[in-house]
Amino acid sequence: MIPVAISELEPLGDVLREPWADEVTGVQIDSRRIEERDLFVAVSGGRDFVKHAFARGAAAALLPREEHAALAWLGRTVRERSSAQVVGITGSTGKTSTKDILAALCARHLRTVANEGNFNQELGVPLTLCRIEPETELCISEMGMRGLGEIAYLAGIARPDIALITNVGPVHLELVETVENVARAKAELVDALPPGGLAIVPDEPLLDPYLRDDVEIRRFGTVTERGVFEVGGRTIRLRTNLNAPYHEQNILAALHAADALGVPLEDGELHVQLSALRGEELALPGGGALINDCYNANPVSMRAALAHLAARGNGGRRVAVLGDMAELGPGGPGYHREVGEAVRELGLDELVAIGELARGYVEGAEGVPARWAPTVDEGVAALREILRPGDVVLVKGSRAMGLEAVAAKLTAE
Repeated sequence: MIPVAISELEPLGDVLREPWADEVTGVQIDSRRIEERDLFVAVSGGRDFVKHAFARGAAAALLPREEHAALAWLGRTVRERSSAQVVGITGSTGKTSTKDILAALCARHLRTVANEGNFNQELGVPLTLCRIEPETELCISEMGMRGLGEIAYLAGIARPDIALITNVGPVHLELVETVENVARAKAELVDALPPGGLAIVPDEPLLDPYLRDDVEIRRFGTVTERGVFEVGGRTIRLRTNLNAPYHEQNILAALHAADALGVPLEDGELHVQLSALRGEELALPGGGALINDCYNANPVSMRAALAHLAARGNGGRRVAVLGDMAELGPGGPGYHREVGEAVRELGLDELVAIGELARGYVEGAEGVPARWAPTVDEGVAALREILRPGDVVLVKGSRAMGLEAVAAKLTAE
């Protein structure tokens, strides 16, 4: 991290320091991750771990008066002292994977920092910015939202030079009510650009009212041939280790951002290390496979994952284990029935639905052998009864469902 003087922290709260320390060179909120000369910010009960942080070599500990404000100040301060370019990424689906792809494209050419996993909200964005070193050339910061104004807040900390919106779809409707408001919320990232900045956006009419005349707008369409991408008037042929077809759009978006950053784009191969629980494939006995995509879910990502499952069967049965999709508001039951209809239309072989709203999957998938379970444990029991060697299993649902337990039990066995 670009060093910050300990004296500068005093307006943020109570500061404890080692006698030898006059600056900090890293920020952590988990004492287990402390390295020498770091600052430990005691959030969410962290005051109980101050001694542990000092034992691991912390230079100082901050007991903030207001947690989010303190971290925002730290992230904003490091950002202001850096000459690195910042790319902000948001979207209804695919933002974490797009971040991972862009980092893989850029890391070979630029000193790059990207947020870990989905560190994309009030704590995660400042922590990512606090990883910027004096020599850092690029910082990639994913930004999530639950309601209007949240991306504006995060972008005010990160001050992006480039805004990338992956797509707009029906997410967080419980709070924002309409897909039009989703577009409005995502476009807050474009609003945060400086004059002359660059916005990379999909061909999505819902975004048009929120785009600015004083920034460059680059639009990207759809990928029509796998591995072939049209970027800046050129055709790029790129093979990756990402098997799911829906990643093609994420790759296209990332290529546009890399091109804007001046990264050379060449035909060839790219290995991408995706964040956990996002389509990772694990072997199951008898030649089967588990597609572990249970980090989160909404109607758009559900359909994409089911289409991947349908194409991935390779002769084995295709089994969908689907949990509730959260935060869809009054239209939630209807969205679940539509996903169930997609299960039927794609010709999948078995369905295990977990959670109260997941009853809608069973209703929509009429004719597909289906079992409903109210809890994850009961869903695992139902899956065990039907699972055969060679089956390909998709596990997907909203984060609140905790479906990673299904994947953990399957692979452990």
